[in-house]
Formats: sequence, C-alpha cells, structure tokens
Amino acid sequence: MQFSKSTDYALHALIHLGLPERHTNVGIKELSATLGVSESYLSKIMSKLRQDGIVRAVPGVNGGYELAKPADQITFLDVIQVIEGRQQLFECSNVNSRQHQLLAQEEAAQQEQPARNGCLVEKVMEGAEQHLHQYLREHTIQTVLDEALKHCSPESHKK
Repeated sequence: MQFSKSTDYALHALIHLGLPERHTNVGIKELSATLGVSESYLSKIMSKLRQDGIVRAVPGVNGGYELAKPADQITFLDVIQVIEGRQQLFECSNVNSRQHQLLAQEEAAQQEQPARNGCLVEKVMEGAEQHLHQYLREHTIQTVLDEALKHCSPESHKK
C-alpha cells in the first residue's frame, strides 16, 4: 500500500498551517514555495481539504488558507480519507476458488458450525485495516507539531 504525493503534500501543508507562530492565514504562493510544489497542484489539494471542512479559505488580497478546526481535531485518517478516498483497502475477488471453499469448510468444522461464505483472507486484511485506521485516528496534526516542538525546544539541546 502506498499513499499518493497529494496526501504527503496535504499533511505537510496542514502542519505548516498549524505552526504555533502562525497567527494569520497562508497564501497559496507561500505554501507552494514552502512545500516545493506547483500552485495549481496544491490548490486542488487545498480545495479538497476545504470542501471537507479541514481548512478554511480566506478571501481577499491578503487571503489564503487557515485550519478550519484545531490541529488536535484533524487526524491523519481524516486527511488520508479526503485525499485518497474512503474505500476499503482490500476486497476478496476469489471467494469461489476451491482453496477458499476448503479453508472455509475446515474453519467451520473446527468451530462445529456450518461453512460461511466469508473470505478468510479478507478477514485478516480487514483486521489489519482496522488497526491502521485506529493508529491514524490517534495521530493528529497537533501530535506532529508537539513532536517537532520537542525536538526544536532549547531544553532539548542542553546537556
């Protein structure tokens, strides 16, 4: 599994917008220069984030983008689902295979139940996806900002 560059840019843009020293919105020109990506590409990403209520567009000559909610309420999962979509990561396409039927029958015999039509591979993959989603839910833009602050604070450089 690999996330797109759009997800990478979206997360970095949100971290930049969430910096504690930032008291104003950030224009697309500054944001694209900071991230090293074209304004048009970044505008499409920011538009998706705006439509989902993660950022707010500030109109006008000095306009730009700002976080629409606190950084501790924007999870990595929220951002990934906006950019990548909310589809299931794995879908069994081999339910009718002989191997699958034998595995289902074997599991049913061990549990003394009738065979189910569920895919055993899909069951494992769904479990992995649930763990991934939980992990991404637990990490927010603020989590990263806090971690960055720890590494940049003067106390961390003292011996």
